[in-house]
Amino acid sequence: MTSIQNLYFLILLIHIYGAPLEFQDDTLPDLSYLGERIYRNPDPEIGKILENWNVSSEINPEEMGEYAEGDILFPARGRNGLVAENARWPNGEIPYEISGYFDIDALNQIKRAMNIYHKYTCLKFRKRKSSDGDYISITSSNTGCWSSVGRIGGKQEVNLQTPSCTTKVGTPMHELMHAAGFLHEQNRAERDDFVTIAWQNIKRGHEGNFDKADAEKVNGYGVAYDYRSVMHYSNKAFSVNGKPTIIPKDPSKGEKMGQREGFSKGDLTKINEMYKCPNKTSEVIGVEENLVIASENKENSHSSSLITAAQSILGWLFQKK
Repeated sequence: MTSIQNLYFLILLIHIYGAPLEFQDDTLPDLSYLGERIYRNPDPEIGKILENWNVSSEINPEEMGEYAEGDILFPARGRNGLVAENARWPNGEIPYEISGYFDIDALNQIKRAMNIYHKYTCLKFRKRKSSDGDYISITSSNTGCWSSVGRIGGKQEVNLQTPSCTTKVGTPMHELMHAAGFLHEQNRAERDDFVTIAWQNIKRGHEGNFDKADAEKVNGYGVAYDYRSVMHYSNKAFSVNGKPTIIPKDPSKGEKMGQREGFSKGDLTKINEMYKCPNKTSEVIGVEENLVIASENKENSHSSSLITAAQSILGWLFQKK
């Protein structure tokens, strides 16, 4: 073919199939660095291990999992060699259903997590309609805290074993951020410039949880390595001896790693850049560098508890009559 013919052929392909750049823009990071580890079935044995977790534990509940990097799990039906096909959610809308059993406290934490997304990002979690082919199903099986990464097609589960995965609001936020399309912070390609991995302290067989993503296939959206990210693991994640496995090169950053209280500004920037609403980030520029949790979310949580208590009292009074 001549160059003119090649050009006409390309234009014809774009007309028939759509511009390939649009598909590339919709595609999330290549997960091939995780290999076959991402494909397995939910494991009740992990649920038993998680029963020993409590709020005073030095690690987060999702760090106790035996899935890829602790909490990344793709269904076997999604197998496609070593690459998981995933994509962004159209228009930033994530249809969801709650199909697990959650008590009122757990439900409030899940709703609070979603409300924080709604306030600070352009992602919208809305209840699933019958016409929604792709959606997340929030379950509560005793198999740990886990999620796939990005929209994988059809029903995809985000599991939050209770009470461990719903004790801190940052845990459902973490798993939902996976579902939105984000990986762990400590697996960034440039992480060795910011932290040292103490390989001698890692449980045997868990070294792969510290593999680095491919720099050419993961977009950091201009955000520097973020110790405060809700996607960063704690410094003793997967430790065999109780000693740190992730050591910050700047000692002052140690206490920031692994927090599960809310988004960092870096988290918000990445979400809003990926979903093309950077203006949302500008609304929180003046917020303290630390965490970004709306005070009204806390107040709403407190109000919900008061309303629930009042409803219980009224119900008791009517029963007495």
